[in-house]
Amino acid sequence: NYLPEADLWRALQPAPTELAFLLPAGTNRYLRMLGDSVGAAAEALLPYNVRCRVHYIDSFDPARVAASLRRQGQRAQGLAFMALEHPAVRAAVDELAERGVPVVTLISDLSASRRVAFVGLDNRAAGRTAGTLIGRFLGPRTGPVAMIAGSLTYRGHEERELGFMQWMAERFPQMPVVAVREGRDDAETNYRHARALLRQYPDLVGLYNIGGGAEGVGRALAEHRHGQRVVFVAHGLTPDTRALLIDGTLDAVLNQHAQTMVLSTVRIFTNLRDGRSATAGVEPVRISIVLRENLP
Repeated sequence: NYLPEADLWRALQPAPTELAFLLPAGTNRYLRMLGDSVGAAAEALLPYNVRCRVHYIDSFDPARVAASLRRQGQRAQGLAFMALEHPAVRAAVDELAERGVPVVTLISDLSASRRVAFVGLDNRAAGRTAGTLIGRFLGPRTGPVAMIAGSLTYRGHEERELGFMQWMAERFPQMPVVAVREGRDDAETNYRHARALLRQYPDLVGLYNIGGGAEGVGRALAEHRHGQRVVFVAHGLTPDTRALLIDGTLDAVLNQHAQTMVLSTVRIFTNLRDGRSATAGVEPVRISIVLRENLP
């Protein structure tokens, strides 16, 4: 008996490399789309001979993040996760590096760690870009602007905040940044924060949602339509932010393509497996500015 050629080819391949994506649990629609993209990319990943799995974890508790890294590091040959800036998380990444399990950080990086690569935006540039968009959209209008972050313990969110604040102070001093709130990427929490900001600053002219949960901010702004128009910029193109762009509540989305992020991450792991430089052939993640007029 002879195996069909395709089955014979598969039989001669080494066992696939096991890769684990550890993503924050919760209501962040972009991160859910990123997780879905791992499964959707299965056919595209066949030439890489990898098997990818997604695990949703409590990403705001550093002890749990560290425990998840160690646990999944016993099963997988490579880990990718959205890093929380904390010594316990850094120690877990460094332990995995000692054991020969490479770790890639996604969306938010981890300073002074032995992660092998970061896949995500230049987050300071993203913050400056958000500031430019808000300033340009407002034109001659003046007044305070505010931010809502997921958590500033994410280095990526902290860098976006810093880039935004520096750029607004330098280029648009007539639009002072008056507040930053942390909503843990939860739509309902962001809704409450946005409502409170609109009450506290009735002359608010701009709002930058640094993380997820933009739909909650959008709901608060929609209820505020009797007041002055607030320019709104957010991250991540999802069904919710698409709808907010279409109805005019949201002015612009800074996006990083989810499937490209997955393919870049897998390429990094296979480069290491095959003895190449980690980022050989991997394009940097670019900021995509999505408006209602150029919706894909």
